[in-house]
Amino acid sequence: MKLSLRLKYALSYLIIVLAIVFITNTYGYKLIYDAILSETETCMYNEATNITNSYLRNSYLIESSIPTLRKLFASTEHLTNTRIWITDPSGRIVIDSHIKNDLEGKNINSYDKNFLSNQTINKTTIHRLLNKESIAVIYPVTSNVDTIAYVVLLSSLDDVEQKALGYTDSIIISLFIVSGIIFFVLLLLYIQTVYPLKAMTKAAKEYASGHFDYPMVNINGHDQAELAAAIRYLADKMHDMNDYQKKFIANVSHDFRSPLTSIKGYATAMADGTIPPEMQGKYLDIILFETERLTKLTTNLLSLSELENKGLPIKITTFDINHEIKRCSATFEQRCTEKHISLELTFDTKELYVDADVDKIEQVIQNLLDNAIKFSNNNSVIEIHTAEKNNKIFVSVKDHGIGIPKESINKVWERFYKSDQSRGKDKKGTGLGLSITREIIEAHGENINVISTEGVGTEFIFTLPAHTDKSQS
Repeated sequence: MKLSLRLKYALSYLIIVLAIVFITNTYGYKLIYDAILSETETCMYNEATNITNSYLRNSYLIESSIPTLRKLFASTEHLTNTRIWITDPSGRIVIDSHIKNDLEGKNINSYDKNFLSNQTINKTTIHRLLNKESIAVIYPVTSNVDTIAYVVLLSSLDDVEQKALGYTDSIIISLFIVSGIIFFVLLLLYIQTVYPLKAMTKAAKEYASGHFDYPMVNINGHDQAELAAAIRYLADKMHDMNDYQKKFIANVSHDFRSPLTSIKGYATAMADGTIPPEMQGKYLDIILFETERLTKLTTNLLSLSELENKGLPIKITTFDINHEIKRCSATFEQRCTEKHISLELTFDTKELYVDADVDKIEQVIQNLLDNAIKFSNNNSVIEIHTAEKNNKIFVSVKDHGIGIPKESINKVWERFYKSDQSRGKDKKGTGLGLSITREIIEAHGENINVISTEGVGTEFIFTLPAHTDKSQS
């Protein structure tokens, strides 16, 4: 059976309180008892020393002052609750401060012959000479080398136990008061933590079920507010991802359906004889054109899958970016000739070496040139420029074409995005080229930006890290 968080809190609190009370009543009590016993021994020993030094320096004074000493010691017992015996060297009690039940004349050695040879006895009744167990301190009184008397101080262990119990009870009462305060503090913490957690858990379940409009509760605590904000942020991202997946499937379905429909239609028409043999060459070219569209779309989708699979693997090498631009530009010669477009390459230096993935950067240049040619006007110029500044290589691809509307500038990086102006011109486009281009540049830790004016043209500028030691290239 799973315990609720509230029950766990309550059980933990109860166990802690009971454990503290148990430890205080056992181990704590023993520590207190031992401390009081030790303190009592010390006080009794000091008192015995004081009695000896003040009143018992010679046997003559003891014998002559018995009545006076008896009254004095009786007063001392009344104040300190410590019984005082003065014995002669043979162990006979000559003075007993306990007047009501004195034991004067009794010989201690008759009850316990080893008693007077000790200094301290923590628990004794002197073989039932005393009614209660007591702690005893024995202090011999000497003159020259002879023992002339013994001072025996007795304190009931009941008094020590009562003191220890009193201190222990005070501590336990204090602990109960503190426990009560802790209970209210824990209750407050429970209200401030568990209730918001339950609310956030419910919200998370709602978001997981697809109810992204479910409102997040107001959280006051800083940490809980951060967690709530993180859950809300995650929900928004899930919502965006959900929308993106729907859009992705719709776009892929559309872009695959159109060429497949054409291919199937023309192939069926040729197979059943609807299209005569002399016309089949024209429609085979259309089939090849649509096949090329599908190939390009598949290639771009595979590139996207590679980009999203734990990042894009980059193989850094050193190469001349100017040489790669010349080589890539040459592959677009036929398309440029068809539209009477000239490519103008301007390099600040003859060679510019970069540290990057040559295959991926070649793909970037091809995407940008393909984009520039596609949207350039006939009889126009496409300018490609490279320059070095602050250990960065700047590459610019600028066309003089239709440009990009202001509202579409930030959308050109979105996957499958095609502006309304491009739809009539871009029959083979997939809307993935610029998205892949930016992913490649960012995988190098660099940036790519676009500057465009509608009806004037567009310029893409990206950076690459310059190779600092050209002698190694």
